[in-house]
Amino acid sequence: MKAIVQDEYGPADVLKFRDIEKPSPGETDVLLRVRAAGLDMGVWHMMTGIPYLMRPAIGLRRPKGRPGTDVAGVVEEVGAGVTRFRPGDRVFGTCGGGAFAEYACAREDRLAPIPGDLAFEPAAAVPTSAITALQALRDQARVRAGQRVLVIGAGGGVGTYAVQLAKASGAEVTGVCSAAKADLVRSIGAAEVVDYASEDFAGRGSRYDVIVDTAGNRPLRHLRRALTPRGTVVVVGGERGGRWLAGTDRQLRTVLLDPFARQRLRVVFMSFREADLRAVAELVGSGQVTPVVDRTYPLSEVPEAVRSLERGQVRGKAVITV
Repeated sequence: MKAIVQDEYGPADVLKFRDIEKPSPGETDVLLRVRAAGLDMGVWHMMTGIPYLMRPAIGLRRPKGRPGTDVAGVVEEVGAGVTRFRPGDRVFGTCGGGAFAEYACAREDRLAPIPGDLAFEPAAAVPTSAITALQALRDQARVRAGQRVLVIGAGGGVGTYAVQLAKASGAEVTGVCSAAKADLVRSIGAAEVVDYASEDFAGRGSRYDVIVDTAGNRPLRHLRRALTPRGTVVVVGGERGGRWLAGTDRQLRTVLLDPFARQRLRVVFMSFREADLRAVAELVGSGQVTPVVDRTYPLSEVPEAVRSLERGQVRGKAVITV
């Protein structure tokens, strides 16, 4: 079968398009004929091996697995212990790696039926980014109706879901993004949009009950300036900084400072839960949340897709089609 593989850490060109052996499902696994795979910054981290702090888990000298986790496709075969799916079912979710391929294996408890007649491409754009946004807003920020919510990086993968989820909770949403993404962010529910290149959201005089920062490059003190005295900051991920920590130091400082601050300072690292996948599937199926797919790329063009993501050119999500 055709697949994207990686033999070493480095820039996007380390990702190669090759023929490899088709996987076989284990007892509780589902073998999928992949139709689409989502792209997120996790692929970039795996590709580069940055931050170095995570290499004991992903591989010291080269990655242990193949890239790609978010997947949508058709069940080809199931393991002997699988009870919820059968060949021919349309499903989406996450696999342990290797989603950028014609076939991939995923555990039964990491998949859910694709809601309604949703196409494979938007389904593949949901799992990691939507669950991350859900856990940031529901679990960490505890967003409620009537609150003022600021989403930084509102035009990105997690950000587009955060805007919609906050809106669905009854909050008034302001999005921070580039001018090129402003119309998109308004179209998905933001009442107001701030162009970060021309205006400082913290200097506008507005104060927010919740700030969700998905962009990963602003000092915590800057975020707190725009927060109400009892408001909540949620830091999502981190891409900037040195090769050893790459932004995780900001998250560590957030955790350490929280017990001493009147404001609530939180971080979120997406932890996959089957119930959360089903929750976002229900929201998508009901029309409260719509996956934003900027562009699709064929499997052979994954390196170019990663470069576009790295440059910040993707509006919402990029998806690999197979």
